[in-house]
Amino acid sequence: MMKTILITGATDGIGLETAKMLAKEGHTLFLHGRSQGKLDNIKGALEAQFPKSNITILQADLSLFEDVKRLPVEIKAKTERLDVLINNAGVFAMENPITLSGLDARFMVNTIAPYMLTLSLIDVMDETSRVINVSSAAQAPINFAALRGEVQLSDGAAYAQSKLGITMWTTYLGEKYQTKGPKMVSVNPKSFLGSKMVKDAYGVAGGDLKEGAKILAEAAFSDRFNSVAGDYFDNDHNTFAAPHPFAGYSTNKKALVAEMEEIISAH
Repeated sequence: MMKTILITGATDGIGLETAKMLAKEGHTLFLHGRSQGKLDNIKGALEAQFPKSNITILQADLSLFEDVKRLPVEIKAKTERLDVLINNAGVFAMENPITLSGLDARFMVNTIAPYMLTLSLIDVMDETSRVINVSSAAQAPINFAALRGEVQLSDGAAYAQSKLGITMWTTYLGEKYQTKGPKMVSVNPKSFLGSKMVKDAYGVAGGDLKEGAKILAEAAFSDRFNSVAGDYFDNDHNTFAAPHPFAGYSTNKKALVAEMEEIISAH
């Protein structure tokens, strides 16, 4: 059965590899990227390789609140239903990580933007839809002052905290919408895969990106993920697992969501 799927960060790395895999199967794809040029090239290449594919491209800079708010409006103008949302877009090292709003771009792109996008698209998803959030094995307790843009962190610290952030709100919303909305799961697609981010951050070639794409596709379609309610899946060990202990406290999850809501309401 063909699905309607949105993939953010679909112009590079695991996002692009997942787009190729799903285009080959003939699904209706909404592919997001920051670069219009890259999006145009990828759309042309995928349609040439898979003539039966149905691809819509969407340009947005997820570090900008206005773009994050515009994106779901454009999507809902083009479809009445979304079967799968893959929040894959992420950033690690940046020359200037401070956004125009004064936030750390790692928190904005990796944690806050996908939260906003998910909630904005809830009304075109139902209990058979799925939200897959790309997490990481790199996880660290969140400094809420850094989340607010009041403290600047190193690349590694900001990335690890932002990835625990998306993992935590996945659990929070996954439990909230367990019986009345999409199934939600966060996934560590596998450590040190050969993405541009891994090469830039660690200077290593990395493993086969197809491994990451396969687990995201499995999370989107397989019965193994039928009953998720904000769970965390660790593909380093091919199993559902507990994230960093900081995520295990409901007070921390509630505090994170409250902080994000305050930031969002201010913009």
